[in-house]
Amino acid sequence: MRTLCSSTLIGEFFVIGFAGLVAMNTSDLSTATVWTVSGVAMVLCLLLCGMVSRPGAVQIGWALQIGLILSGFVVGTMFVLGALFAALWWASVHFGRKVDEAKARFAAQAAAERSA
Repeated sequence: MRTLCSSTLIGEFFVIGFAGLVAMNTSDLSTATVWTVSGVAMVLCLLLCGMVSRPGAVQIGWALQIGLILSGFVVGTMFVLGALFAALWWASVHFGRKVDEAKARFAAQAAAERSA
């Protein structure tokens, strides 16, 4: 799960940065406000990459997805991109857990074969 979720978060990191550039030029918000919000979200993406396997990290990731969708009120395209990244986040979590379960099953099977 860690690899898939981290890949999604790194993609979001770049999208948030580019959205910050767009918001800086097209919205009525101050540059400081745009980069404070964008910077916090970008740092959160990076921190979550290292914390994905810890308890509560997936829920924080969902909060980030909601924030990304809501940023569409500032940059309209973010409604679509946020929804796409929310779908990617769901797929990363869902299929990542399946991969982790399969790895654990194969490891247990290999351990049982070695001990037999």
